[in-house]
Amino acid sequence: MNFITWTAASGALLLLMSLSYGWISRSVVPLFGLYLLVGIVCGPWVLNLLNIDIFKYSTIIAHVSEVAMAASLFMTGLKIRMPFRSAGWKMGVLLAGPAMLLTVGSIMLAAHYLLGMNWPISLAFAAIIAPTDPVLASLIAINDARDDDSLRLSLSTEAGMNDGTALPLLALALMFANSGGEITSSEIAHWFTIEVVWALVAGVVIGYLLGHAVGLMATHFRYTQREFASSDFIALSLIALSYAIALALGASGFLAAFAAGVGLRRAEIKVQRHFPEEREEENGTALPAETMVNPHQRHAFSETTRVKSMGLVIGDALSFGDTVERLFAAALIIILGITLAQHWQPDGLLMAALLFVVIRPLAVYAVTWGVSTPAYQRMAISWLGIRGIGSLNYIAYAWMHGMRGDEANYMMDCALTLVVASVIVHGISVNPLMALRRKKMQ
Repeated sequence: MNFITWTAASGALLLLMSLSYGWISRSVVPLFGLYLLVGIVCGPWVLNLLNIDIFKYSTIIAHVSEVAMAASLFMTGLKIRMPFRSAGWKMGVLLAGPAMLLTVGSIMLAAHYLLGMNWPISLAFAAIIAPTDPVLASLIAINDARDDDSLRLSLSTEAGMNDGTALPLLALALMFANSGGEITSSEIAHWFTIEVVWALVAGVVIGYLLGHAVGLMATHFRYTQREFASSDFIALSLIALSYAIALALGASGFLAAFAAGVGLRRAEIKVQRHFPEEREEENGTALPAETMVNPHQRHAFSETTRVKSMGLVIGDALSFGDTVERLFAAALIIILGITLAQHWQPDGLLMAALLFVVIRPLAVYAVTWGVSTPAYQRMAISWLGIRGIGSLNYIAYAWMHGMRGDEANYMMDCALTLVVASVIVHGISVNPLMALRRKKMQ
């Protein structure tokens, strides 16, 4: 296919998806499932119009998926307006920390003893498929800053933070694999100090401070200059700067992007707290600043307040981030469908069933034992752990950093097959499960 054909096909697909969105939203198959189907149909299995090998283009896949994840993580953090002491944040920490470690350990054992993978490859496989995906988690993540649903908040905070747990473990697996399985105690100490402690702490601090500072500064400039024009550059700059600065300093870029979104939201809360006379309330609670402004009537603004200026900043960031997130997610899921023909591995379905039905639920129940969470909510959290573009990024990352050979290829094929199973199974089941939960809550 030449460039003109690619452009026409992309435009036709986007138009079709846009016109049929109402029907798609009511169908059993989710939007991401349809993107996957488009990729499969266009790939070698059906029409053979496109042939993309994720390993051959690993560098491109890694960078595109990085952009998608960073944008999605930023958006996730920006939409979370609940206090840090809320149950949703606490549950997210449990899921992204202890539950993640239990999941990785269990998958590693299963991959070694059931599939015969060696220990470094097993650890890499576990680190690749254990974290839930921040991009595809939009199916069950919080919708906006007014959404205080504890289930959605728990899954959103988990997706936002669990890359900070999984990526260091993938780095450890690569260290073992590239050294032939023999590493010194000083190398372990360096890994723990730099890849774990420093990467996590510095990533969070860099992202949060940057998001908070830029939010306050942008609000001040908009208010003093009476600037009402839309600007997508705030979101773009925060995503790019938080991610790049963190990586340059050896910290976690993904955690930094998430923390930047959280920091920007905390700046909005601070502005509302300092200027209570300018805010609007509902049932005694201040409404998010972006709900106080209509971005489509900027030309009608005759005056503004600090809170409304903050609302313009947040609103522009949300609009830009949502567009980037959807665009990159669609492209990467279509690529996943295309490349599946070359990397289909039935053993991945065995691991998918084990992860979805046994390992994830047991890990969730183990770390939430004694937590005052209803049984049906714990069940929903256990099931709704969708895997997706994050795993795709980790596969490309592992390939780029020297994890090669027949066993590594087999492992990555299993991981890709598992991701496809998650996109389909979790995507189809999310609406019925959420409907059942609503009935339970009535």
